[in-house]
Amino acid sequence: MIRSMTRRLFAAAIAGAALALAACATAPATTPSPLPGVSFRTVETNGVNLRVAEMGEGPLVVLVHGWPESWYSWRHQIPVIAAAGYRVIAPDMRGYGHSDKPAAVTDYDITHTTADIVGLIDAYGAEKAIVIGHDWGAIVTWNTALLHPDRVSAMIAMSVPNSGRASAAPTIGMKAANAGGENFYYILYHQEPGVAETEYDADPRGLLSRLYASPTTPRDPPAVTDPKRSAGGWIPRLGKPKELPAWLRQQDLDYIVGEFEHAGFRGGVNYYRNMDRNWEITPQLAGARIKVPVGFLAGEEDVVIRGAKADALRTGMTRVADDLRGVTLVPGAGHWIQQEKPEETNAFILGFLSGLKGS
Repeated sequence: MIRSMTRRLFAAAIAGAALALAACATAPATTPSPLPGVSFRTVETNGVNLRVAEMGEGPLVVLVHGWPESWYSWRHQIPVIAAAGYRVIAPDMRGYGHSDKPAAVTDYDITHTTADIVGLIDAYGAEKAIVIGHDWGAIVTWNTALLHPDRVSAMIAMSVPNSGRASAAPTIGMKAANAGGENFYYILYHQEPGVAETEYDADPRGLLSRLYASPTTPRDPPAVTDPKRSAGGWIPRLGKPKELPAWLRQQDLDYIVGEFEHAGFRGGVNYYRNMDRNWEITPQLAGARIKVPVGFLAGEEDVVIRGAKADALRTGMTRVADDLRGVTLVPGAGHWIQQEKPEETNAFILGFLSGLKGS
């Protein structure tokens, strides 16, 4: 009797798990993962299908990549966080990799991208998640915590700090700082409809090999030195690296290039085209604060922080974060912190996660 009941309970548990798994999956993986132990799942969320790399069991951790990246940017972190007792998911964000690529520019605004993260949390059956983002993924992470505070239990931002809502739309200041918009600046270049992605799609390896470099990577002189936008696009302004940085293998670059040859660059560039819109549609964030624990990590030489020191970054972020638990700048590192310095990045993440357990 007891043995029969046990069998029935076990069967019911297995069936329930299968139903839960089916609820968050709309299709099986169509391509194998290049990372041992990591599997792919296609998840329907917020009206789009997102390919998600997943590994481990336990509390949910969502890793959110930036531009021009993919789930693969987290290849050094996924196994380590999973081994620490977490269920780790790293989506290809909308517009990237093997996820859907909506046609409308406004489908990439901050309400859509943060809702994608919430949808993933729902799909994996969690009430809340720890969210970690880099570059544009950091922007999405900050705003997920602000717009959906009940769904984020803690967050880490990498490379992009947040000191609160700006007083004006972002591109206004960018244009003023670049001769009224006449000088080339890649974010302003990304505002031009259809232009940047046409350049990048024609030479994905040319762009990615130039961007995925260290601050000290030796380069050839750039082909274009005229600061005026009319002198050309972005790739010829970036000197061709003479070698790969020590942290990037040829097979890594090949995989990254292959993802963009498949997906194209339009979706990722559309995130930039929503910068002013994101500001316009979120007036409620004026004075808004994040209550959950926050960590910040960047390379000391990351161009995004423009030479700012940890104390200045900390002061800025305390304007929006009530519980800022760490600001770490890694010496010798540039923008691609989790790839350039994986051991330091993993130590920071695991230290932050360990601190949450004592909260």
